[in-house]
Amino acid sequence: MNNEMKVSVGFTGTQRGMTGPQRESVVRLLGSLKPGAVHHGDCVGADATFHDLCNRQGIPIIIHPPLQGRKRAMCNGRNVTILAPKAFLARNRDIVDASDVLIAAPFEEKEVLRSGTWATVRYAEQARRPVYLVLPSGRVMHSNYGCPL
Repeated sequence: MNNEMKVSVGFTGTQRGMTGPQRESVVRLLGSLKPGAVHHGDCVGADATFHDLCNRQGIPIIIHPPLQGRKRAMCNGRNVTILAPKAFLARNRDIVDASDVLIAAPFEEKEVLRSGTWATVRYAEQARRPVYLVLPSGRVMHSNYGCPL
């Protein structure tokens, strides 16, 4: 029997959807991290793609949906738990708080203000969670408490 503890992975990403290179890098990260469960916000775009990637791999998924229904992807499937909807900021913090590590797939190559994805990354760093930043080019930057490696 394997007593290895499984990591819990949070995800945040652009509502515009991931690029092909971002998808490929996220798949590689999931293969490397081998999560016991993943958490995402059930928004259109990157969250929905992340959900599909995890669902195909049979990874248990916990959904933290937003209160605003127009931005929901309405993800479902086997091995999916859907929590009560919350405001964007609160549910983004819940995703980080429930995770050991965060994968972020932003639309921009550099940090911007007034972006839910980047705000979640900043909160994860404040919460001292490792962050895998998957840029649109597919390049992955690992930030261990705010210090890119």
